[in-house]
Amino acid sequence: MPPVREAVTANLAAIRERIARAVQRSGRRADDVTLVAVSKTFPASAIRAAWDAGLRHFGENRVQEWESKRAELADLPATWHLVGHLQGNKARRAAGLFHAVDSLDGLDLARRLDAAVAARSGEASGGTVRVLLEVRLAPEETKGGVEPADLEPLARGVRALPSLSLAGLMCIPPFAENPEAMRPFFRRLRELRDALQDALGAPLPALSMGMSHDFEVAIEEGATEIRVGTALFGARG
Repeated sequence: MPPVREAVTANLAAIRERIARAVQRSGRRADDVTLVAVSKTFPASAIRAAWDAGLRHFGENRVQEWESKRAELADLPATWHLVGHLQGNKARRAAGLFHAVDSLDGLDLARRLDAAVAARSGEASGGTVRVLLEVRLAPEETKGGVEPADLEPLARGVRALPSLSLAGLMCIPPFAENPEAMRPFFRRLRELRDALQDALGAPLPALSMGMSHDFEVAIEEGATEIRVGTALFGARG
């Protein structure tokens, strides 16, 4: 087995053990949690190794980086997620590159993406794009995200766009060495999702929260998707 594939396979086994323990503690099943392999800065060969190890969901942070890898992986019928911020001027490109945009945080951006997806509706990659709304849970953070007070209006606006399918929420809390410090943020996102479901009268099954160092806590608080990069692929250069 090539060194990269061997390392990714071993890392994935360790991650799955962590997932299994976390779901057991929370009374859930491993099938309730989707592992999105975040391949930012890692080459196409690492993504292929993760595919060979059994992963089917992959996340990239930048439109242009995924464009540079895409040709080498065109044979993989994976689900490709954009997990980083989407700039409005890249909405058209993103519509043709990703099955899911997990970081939507504004209605103008949503409208641009919707129009771009609709424009491709006659092509093989047309149809709808799944989206998650990124929520900013720490006011002092400079990260993107919609404020909780503006979440319901944004969700209603996105649900009115025919080429986007709103599935749930995402957050990136401020980093803390102690994973337990992240628990209030993950719990808050779940509570916001539950309240939003009630307000909309529609299911929002997806909660994307938790990364390499804290995904067990996120699972305990209801994560249905975790975004894992370094624990799977190793440290970024």
